Amino acid sequence: MYVAHLSLTDFRSYAQVELPLEPGITALVGPNGQGKTNLVEAMGYVATLGSHRVPTDAALVRAGTTRAVVRAKVVRELEPGRPRSTLVEIEVTPGKANRARVNGGSPTRARDVLGILRTVLFAPEDLSLVKGDPDGRRRFLDDLLVQLTPRVAGTVADYDRVLRQRSALLKSAAVARRGAGADLRTLDVWDAKLAQTGAQIIVARRSLVRAIAPHVEKAYAQVSAGQGDAIVTYKASLDAVLEIEDDAAGVDLVEAQLLEAMGRLRSKEIERGVSLVGPHRDDLVLTLGGLPAKGYASHGESWSFALALRLASYELLTRGDDEGVGGDWGPDGEPVLILDDVFAELDARRRDRLAELVAPARQVLITAAVADDVPAPLAGARVDVMGGEVARVL
Repeated sequence: MYVAHLSLTDFRSYAQVELPLEPGITALVGPNGQGKTNLVEAMGYVATLGSHRVPTDAALVRAGTTRAVVRAKVVRELEPGRPRSTLVEIEVTPGKANRARVNGGSPTRARDVLGILRTVLFAPEDLSLVKGDPDGRRRFLDDLLVQLTPRVAGTVADYDRVLRQRSALLKSAAVARRGAGADLRTLDVWDAKLAQTGAQIIVARRSLVRAIAPHVEKAYAQVSAGQGDAIVTYKASLDAVLEIEDDAAGVDLVEAQLLEAMGRLRSKEIERGVSLVGPHRDDLVLTLGGLPAKGYASHGESWSFALALRLASYELLTRGDDEGVGGDWGPDGEPVLILDDVFAELDARRRDRLAELVAPARQVLITAAVADDVPAPLAGARVDVMGGEVARVL
C-alpha cells in the first residue's frame, strides 16, 4: 500500500496544505520548525488515531481554530494487479468524539477507519521505548495490535473507561473507609468488567510478543552487526501476584486469574485508591546480552534496540496473518515506512545499515533538516518544506 495524496486543514501549523505522493522514496527537506514532522505525524494519525509526539489531540488543532481535518488517499492492491484507492477523512475535534468519512460517505466513528492505512514510524522519540517508562512500551504494543487487528481498539477503549470508573470507586471507598464505612457492592461489578476486558488485552499482547520476538532478535542483529542478543518478553502484574509462568493461557483462564488477583489485593487497592493489577501495570521487558536494556545498554545499543522494535513491527505487519496475530488484508499489506529525522541521530554505521534495510519498501517517507542527512541508498523524490509551504524539487 501507499499514500497517493495527503491533505491537511488546520492541522498543527498548516491552515491548508496539499501533498501529492508516489510509491518509492520521498524526502521532506527543510529547517527545523517548518512543518516536516507535522506532515508525517498526520499520516501516522490516519493509521493509529494517535500522535507519536503528544498524548492528546488538542495540540493537533491549529491555534485559533476548533477542529482539524486530515485526508489521505490510500492505494491498496487487494487483488494482484488491481489497485484500489480509498479516501480517508478524519475530523479531529478536541473535547468531542472525532468523526471520519470513507470515500465521502456518511460520518462514522473515527476508529472505523483503522486498518485502511498501516504505517511504521521511526522517530527520535523511539529512544524512550528502551530508556523510558513502561507506559510507552505498553502503547507500542497496543498501537501495533490495533494495526494488526483493528477491533482491538474497542477493547482498549473499553478497558480504559472501566479502569477510570473502578479507580474512582476505589478512591471513594478509601475515603469512606476512613469515615463511616464503605459500600463495596458496586466494586464487584467493576472487577468483573475490568477482568473481562483486561484478559483480552493481556492474551493479545502475549501473543503479539511471542510473534514479534524472533523478528526483534533478527533486526537487532542486522542493525548492530550481530553485537548481542536482543530479547523481548511480556511481564504481567498478574504473574507477580499469582506466580504464573504459563503465558499461553486463554482469555477465560486469564479473566479468572485477574478476578482472583483483585480479590487478594482488594484491601491494598482500597487503601491506596488505585487498581494494582491489570494490563495498565504490565511491561514489555527488553533484554540485551542477558541484562536489562534500560540502564545497561549504551546510547548506541539503545538506538539499535529501538530501531529493531520498529523494523520487527514492519515485518510483522507485512506478514500479517502468516504470523497468527491477525492482519487478513490481502497481498498488499506492506505498511508505509516513515523515518522522522532519524538519520541525524545515528552514527554512520547505523545510518548505512538502516538505509539498506528500508530501501526496498513500497513507500518510504523521510524528514531531514538538510538533504545531506539522507543516505545515498535512499535517494529519490524530494519535497522542500518551508514556512508552511511544500514544493516538489525532484
